[in-house]
Amino acid sequence: MNHTGSPRLKSLTDTPDQPSTATPAAPVTVGGAPKVVAEGVLSSLLPDPRPADGRQPIAWLHVVAPPSWNTIPWATSDCLCGRHVEASGRRDVLVLIETHNAHREVCPLLNPAPERRQAA
Repeated sequence: MNHTGSPRLKSLTDTPDQPSTATPAAPVTVGGAPKVVAEGVLSSLLPDPRPADGRQPIAWLHVVAPPSWNTIPWATSDCLCGRHVEASGRRDVLVLIETHNAHREVCPLLNPAPERRQAA
């Protein structure tokens, strides 16, 4: 079997010189009104359901503890004051949870130092 020239392709389709014109689908009408937005999309802004009491998150504790005893759990503790601690393994994760809770007492963002009066 002697093969010369370009390889044979299974199918060659001609590419049109110009793009085809697609016709848009007619809007679905329910009850006589045209549908202008997708279902589930809010068309107006709703008020925030959370009260604006000035609170904001300061510290985060992220623990990943898979249900399998063969998988090693891990955790991170982050705070806006700059604290970032990571731990892996059951014992270290439990210690990290304790130190995260203890950090609330010493965090400068949660417990600002009392302002000292300057001598006049």
